Amino acid sequence: QVQLVESGGGLVQAGGSLRLSCAASGRTFSSYTMGWFRQAPGKEREFVATIGRSAGSTYYADSVKGRFTISRDNAKNTVYLQMNSLKPEDTAVYYCAATSRIVAVITRTGYNYWGQGTQVTVSS
Repeated sequence: QVQLVESGGGLVQAGGSLRLSCAASGRTFSSYTMGWFRQAPGKEREFVATIGRSAGSTYYADSVKGRFTISRDNAKNTVYLQMNSLKPEDTAVYYCAATSRIVAVITRTGYNYWGQGTQVTVSS
C-alpha cells in the first residue's frame, strides 16, 4: 500500500508557473506507475499526465502537452508536475495517483491510490 501527499499548489497569474510535488510513503515507490489528474468545479476528474516506473515513458493529455512536464525521483519517493504557461482553464484541484500496472494508465479506474489533492488557481 502507498500513501500520497501533494503539495505546491497555489494562486498564480496566467502565463506563470507552478511545480507540484507528490510524496509517497513506503519502500516500493519505484514499482508504481504514477499519474496526475485534475478536477475543476462541476466537472469530472480528468487525466493530466502519467510516468512509468523508471521514468522512461511519459504521456500527456492534449490540453497540457508542451506546457506540463511530469517527472519522478525514485530515491526521494516523489513525483513532480512542472506546469508552465498556465491558463485560467488549468484551475482545478490536482490529484496524484499510483497504480501497480506497468503500462500507461489514463483512466481514473486504473489507479489504486490517490492523494488528497492540492488547489491550483490561475487568474486572468
